This record gives sequence, C-alpha cells and structure tokens, in this order.
Amino acid sequence: MCKSLDYHAASESPDAAVEAPRTITGHVSETAPPAEPRSALADALAAVGDRWTLQVVAALLDGPRRFGELQGEVGGIAPNVLTQRLRQLERNALLIARPYSERPPRFEYELSTAGQELAGVLRLLAGWGARQGEEPVAPRHSVCGTPMEARWWCPTCERPVADDEGDELHYA
Repeated sequence: MCKSLDYHAASESPDAAVEAPRTITGHVSETAPPAEPRSALADALAAVGDRWTLQVVAALLDGPRRFGELQGEVGGIAPNVLTQRLRQLERNALLIARPYSERPPRFEYELSTAGQELAGVLRLLAGWGARQGEEPVAPRHSVCGTPMEARWWCPTCERPVADDEGDELHYA
C-alpha cells in the first residue's frame, strides 16, 4: 500500500532538524524540489473546490437556511458530507452558523460577506456550464432577454478592459 505524499520518515540522527522528504514509493529523495508558493487560484480551490461546497454556497445565496432546507436544495448530498462542508465553510470564514436551538443543538446557516462575494463567481461558472452542455445556453438578461457576457471592468478608468490590454491577470 502506498503512503501519502505528506508522510515523512523519522530522522535517523537526533541532531537532524529537518526530516528527509519521501517519494510516492516511500523512498527517501536525495534532491527534493523546493516547495512553490501557492497561487490565488490554489487557495480558492482549497476553500471551495470540492464536489459539493459551491452547491452549498449557491443554496445560501438567497438567505439563511437550516440543515434540512440545505439538504433538500442540494440534491443527493449525504448528511455527513453536508455537515463536513458546512464546518469547512465556517472554518474558512465563508459561512456563519447561528444556533436556534440548544437542545438538541441546531443551527441556521448564512453566508458571511466573504461568502457572498462568491455570487459573481458562481454566476460565471454556471454560465460557462450552460454553454458547455448539449444545447449551449448563455444566461439571459431578465429585462430584455439578451444573452449576457462577463467582462473585466476597471473601476479607476470606469470602462471595460479588453482582452489585449494586459499580458496576464494580477491579483491584488
């Protein structure tokens, strides 16, 4: 059986300050590559990048929900998985759990300000998903019915930013 990549061997020498990194086969690596800094995308995916978390966030966009309501809105999620995702979102400060009963302990869940900021991302992702389906459909403006587009906007210049106006994205 393979050990995980995070497994480290105990140091042979009591004076050694750093443990030798292991490869996937469990052998000690002579030259391990230096750890690279995490990107902003990697941080975001660590917080919300699993199968159910974004669906839980989407279910909370319309307002606070109780556990049973969330389970009904996120079809197919097991109760233990929903509990794990809610706890993870709370640890990541994306969700606030407010008790409404002490015996038994019951909570109402709502998005924090940081969690509400995911609304735009979810709309973009849902729009992309709609366009990738068998019958591509772009989200439409509810007033006139025109397909909507997402564009970068510069709040300083107060104008849309064209794709060719920057070499790459830089996150502040």
